[in-house]
Amino acid sequence: MEDIIRFDGRVLFLSDDPDIVRRQIGGESITRAQAGALRDNVSTDEITPVTVMLTYDERLGRYPYVGFKAGNEMPIGEHDVRRGGFQVTVAGKRYGKGSSRESSPLAELSAGIRLIVAESFERIYQQNCDNIGILTTTDFGVLDRILAGEAIPITEFLKGRDALTQQIIRSGGLLAYSKFAEWPAPVARTDARARTLVEKIMAQRLHPGTPGTEHGDGVFVKVDWRFSHDYFTGMCAHLMHRAFGEPAVLHDPARIIAFQDHLVLAGQSFPHVSQGLLPDVANLTSGHREFVARYPVLAHGQLTDDGEPGAEGADGICHALMAERYALPGQIVIGTDSHTPHAGALGCLAFGAGATDIANSWVTGYVRCKVPQTLRIEIDGELAPGVTAKDVVLHLLRLDTIRSGGAIGLVFEYAGSAVRAMSVDERATLTNMVAELGGFTGIVAPDEKTVAFLKARRGIDFTLEPWMTSDADPAYHDVIRIDAASLTPMLARPGDPGNGVALAELDTPVPIDIAYGGSCTAGKRDDFDAYHDVLSWGLARGLRVAQGKPLFLQFGTMDVRAYCERQGYLKTFEEAGVTLIMPGCGACANCGPGQSTSAGQVTISAINRNFPGRSGPGNVWLASPYTVAASALAGHIVSFDELKATATP
Repeated sequence: MEDIIRFDGRVLFLSDDPDIVRRQIGGESITRAQAGALRDNVSTDEITPVTVMLTYDERLGRYPYVGFKAGNEMPIGEHDVRRGGFQVTVAGKRYGKGSSRESSPLAELSAGIRLIVAESFERIYQQNCDNIGILTTTDFGVLDRILAGEAIPITEFLKGRDALTQQIIRSGGLLAYSKFAEWPAPVARTDARARTLVEKIMAQRLHPGTPGTEHGDGVFVKVDWRFSHDYFTGMCAHLMHRAFGEPAVLHDPARIIAFQDHLVLAGQSFPHVSQGLLPDVANLTSGHREFVARYPVLAHGQLTDDGEPGAEGADGICHALMAERYALPGQIVIGTDSHTPHAGALGCLAFGAGATDIANSWVTGYVRCKVPQTLRIEIDGELAPGVTAKDVVLHLLRLDTIRSGGAIGLVFEYAGSAVRAMSVDERATLTNMVAELGGFTGIVAPDEKTVAFLKARRGIDFTLEPWMTSDADPAYHDVIRIDAASLTPMLARPGDPGNGVALAELDTPVPIDIAYGGSCTAGKRDDFDAYHDVLSWGLARGLRVAQGKPLFLQFGTMDVRAYCERQGYLKTFEEAGVTLIMPGCGACANCGPGQSTSAGQVTISAINRNFPGRSGPGNVWLASPYTVAASALAGHIVSFDELKATATP
């Protein structure tokens, strides 16, 4: 990349005011002052909604920001960014929240965007920008200089970045850097200082050329498991072949897994069917299947007649299957999904990565990251009946320090007596939703419950090693202490998972149109125990799912469905009027039954995020499995305890 960079294109301010955005699209150039308040929390669901992520190359340049919401409007249409000649995008805090999809920065790059200026960035999004060659900065002084017509030295975009990231930015991206690097076996480093569990795991797998291991240093670490799913396998392969030629030589392909899970229910998805998108879905699926057929990797595909006659669905959701089948304590797992930290419930280091990072890891066996700081979350005491890990996370999400982005890039290390009392399924909810909290990953130190989980689910006799826990007094970034007994059922109001409110604080009843339980976060065995608890209680009192307000329950994996069958849950669900869905990301990815179909609909959902457009055009409230099932019986948002208190004996 040249040492001096001139930006000759226009600047697009992502304002809170839709009229200001439309004026810019119409050709007017405005000043920073005229832009007014900038949008915070611009998510990847808004930059590239899931319904446009049906190609994996430069054709994405048609779409950046078509889901961007200013006020209650979406003022940016297809081709607007490219036709407008924009080179710089400007926004507020926590830019690039949500999914790890590299489709978003690739769409921006393909439309001509070369620089993003924001008050802060989500970790995965910024790393994806580094990897593909988009510059980023939080220095609005640089923006002022660009608006004044000044050329900017590359060094301005290297400030505050670790040495390795600086090399990658100067190279023009990760794959350009990687082609000329060497990838020998990792080396373990010892350190006399007290360390966290994540620091210990990383220290065992460092690239020999690692210059430093202080917090914030960029490193390459050797990975145990690398996975992709059907949205991104084709993109990963495309990027890999473009950089390394084809066929590429994969490193340890037996430790690479390809999952079909995100798109398997497209045939039951309202927008995909009504908008004629199924041929484009087939394009993505074809890219995924071609990679699986061409290389000797592991694969989890769509259900066949051997799985469930006539059913659409998958073996399971990728990160849920990683915990059920593959990940082990002390390992490193990466995947093309922001909810990869799900497996951190087993005491491994698991984190989401973009398509370029995954493509690079397929060839080298390594992934780039920073040595992270750790935020310890101590939850002591006993959770009240009906209060779950989901309620804990929704409580964390409403804390000012989290909402403002104060935890971006941190490890969430969960501990305390309430965490030790949780099952591995419940711990997985805590680690899974670190994606919404803005963290790097979540982890729970493995213990006897972890060992029992591995024995029961996989038949593995796993022996914990003494090092598999944080030292007594490592240098934590901070410690958040929560009294478990003080927590009550929580909600997140529509628009953002951080819009937390205690259910008891609702001023007026909120009628619902749809209830949805499932996804990786809420499709586990413990979650289905909760759905069954509520629905069986209701049936005993003559209550069924409210008329015209369907309850969809989606299994996270086929193992979960088999568990429900063994437990006799399926009969209860049928009698209660539940619509059961086979595994897949489904409505959580706006691609399956349970989506809203109009802006006026209200959904109560146990999924992990409720960004605009995430599960259809309607409004999504987030809640725990207990609250979702209770609300389905009542027809409005209510906790299980409230429902029991008001029910006729």
